[in-house]
Amino acid sequence: MKTEPILTTSRPKDNTSQILGNLNGHKINPKWRGAYDNLMDLRDVLLHAKSDLQQAAKSDQHGAFSMHMADAASDQYDLDFALGMMSSEQNSLYEIEQALNRIRNGSYGLCEMSGEPIEAERLEAIPWTRYSAVAQRELELQTGFGGPKLGKLASLAAPISEDDDDDSDTD
Repeated sequence: MKTEPILTTSRPKDNTSQILGNLNGHKINPKWRGAYDNLMDLRDVLLHAKSDLQQAAKSDQHGAFSMHMADAASDQYDLDFALGMMSSEQNSLYEIEQALNRIRNGSYGLCEMSGEPIEAERLEAIPWTRYSAVAQRELELQTGFGGPKLGKLASLAAPISEDDDDDSDTD
């Protein structure tokens, strides 16, 4: 009796068109082949992590509930943390899929705002980025989503004058 070999790889083997850079009729620019492979590997890692988080969240929901309030709060925190991480990873997966689509359709590496090439260093650091550094700063300024806003230096440490004191002894 002949037995079939068991494959233990998590991802199916690449076919000839994938190896040669032709995916579903879309030729991948050899310049972006490394980025494509990197994004595929990153996607696989995130999908695996997301699956692990889903299993952890399911097991937390069906676990024994503690009678102690602090234990119940800790269990709820762990569940909320796992669900928050899944949401974050889902957003990352979406961005990675969009970057893969841009590689396939030939628009990868071009800023969606200006149409200019994105800096190579930026693409290496954030391979799913849609914008050049200049366009990203401009977008953040326009939307007001540029991170935390800080007060003026020493604005909180300014001395309080006697005129500003509400607890004065004079009536």
